[in-house]
Amino acid sequence: MSKMVSDEIPQANRIEHAGVDVIAESARHGHPHSLFWPWCAANVAVLAVSWGGYVIGFGINLTQALLVTLIGVVASFLLVGLASLAGQKGSAPTLVLSRASFGIKGNWLPGLVSWLLLVGWETSLCALAALSARTVSERLAEGSGDVAAAVALVLVAGSGIYYGVLGFEAIMRAQRWLTIATLALTAGFIALTMDEVHLGAAFDQPAGSTTAVIGALVMLVAGFGVGWINCAADYSRYLPRDASKAGIVGWTTFGGALPVVLLAGYGLLLCASDPALIDQFYDDPIGALTPMLPTWYLLPFIAVALLGLAAGVIIDIYSSGLTLVATGIPIQRPVAAALDGVLMTIGAIYVVWFAPNFLVPFQGFLITVGVPLAAWGGIFVADLLLRKERYDEVKLFDESPQGYGVANPTAIVIMLVGTVIGWGLVTNSLASWLTWQGYLLGPLGLGGKSGDWAYANIGVLVALAIGFVGYLVLCGARVRAQESKELALTSP
Repeated sequence: MSKMVSDEIPQANRIEHAGVDVIAESARHGHPHSLFWPWCAANVAVLAVSWGGYVIGFGINLTQALLVTLIGVVASFLLVGLASLAGQKGSAPTLVLSRASFGIKGNWLPGLVSWLLLVGWETSLCALAALSARTVSERLAEGSGDVAAAVALVLVAGSGIYYGVLGFEAIMRAQRWLTIATLALTAGFIALTMDEVHLGAAFDQPAGSTTAVIGALVMLVAGFGVGWINCAADYSRYLPRDASKAGIVGWTTFGGALPVVLLAGYGLLLCASDPALIDQFYDDPIGALTPMLPTWYLLPFIAVALLGLAAGVIIDIYSSGLTLVATGIPIQRPVAAALDGVLMTIGAIYVVWFAPNFLVPFQGFLITVGVPLAAWGGIFVADLLLRKERYDEVKLFDESPQGYGVANPTAIVIMLVGTVIGWGLVTNSLASWLTWQGYLLGPLGLGGKSGDWAYANIGVLVALAIGFVGYLVLCGARVRAQESKELALTSP
């Protein structure tokens, strides 16, 4: 089977049609530093401030929390940086390159998991945008909440669909301006709330236990970058073959980690100064921040919240469209992005106006799906590191034994094993029908479902590790065999 190649050079004012296609040499362009903008924009969200409360909630002091946040967030996005190398190495979307480890048909499993998670988080972000606008609007003018929610949903969902359909170049340009605008408005928020920080009280807290520190660290690593691995190559696949690998990893990691470290770090200062904020962040992260602000800054504040959420939706909807196409469904990339946008909008409308109590359990479901995605992420990164040569662009579309095959049962079993063990090491109290998770915390002596490890999401990292180590050990020979055949075919 011949490979699918796109020599289209994407333009900001034209719809990109490249889907599962390998990007031709003539269409590759750009520099690694361009990766800073999409990853920074997608993570500059004031909701990251609330993570300061979640970290302090483990019972550690401010010094410990600041170190844990820096190390955990950077380590988390380093995984995204490493996965971004696959885009340069294969010049195809992430879930197309995943065929090398799972086979063409076997890739349906991670493809389905990835698509569900992306569309789910798109829906969740849109619903959060509408609910946040309603909260702020009601403080400004009682009874105006529903109108504000509708406007916010139109803006966030509309921007996601618009840029998701237009494609790569339009997104890269938009994310640059979204980053600049959001950082400027966020700086205003910090300047106006600095009087809430009391460094004397913030640093006057006893140190937490080693278990608590590790638990907070694990939560941070699992909570950010792991959920972005399935998008990583989508934004690096247009880079030239000779682009700096260190630059790709570095700029991706820096772009994703910088805003989270700053915003979560500021949240740490706020919560260490006033521990009552911790519970408020759990209940309503946006509502907890608005009382700190003067009334005149509420509109800029909701603007920064909506811009950050919109940037996340744009990243997700573009990748969800590519993922849907990568599963083999006969649909064009722009149509797939539009379809996902329609599903996202319908879901957000349902959550905001018909089932407001559904958002929390729905997020619990997304966290549950995140465990198999982590197992896949470990496999994907391991496969990438095992390959000394580039992905074979023809074999990505070839189900025969000479290609990447129909399915790799070993990779599928590793992913399933990682999922089962991972679910046993996470707790999920966001819905009554998800409380079955965490069944290994007690038998393994980790304190059960209410112990120190209960809310660390250690199962996400365990699933990632099982995927990574399992694939290295059990599939290394498969990768070497694939590459030896490739070298034999290309030898004179």
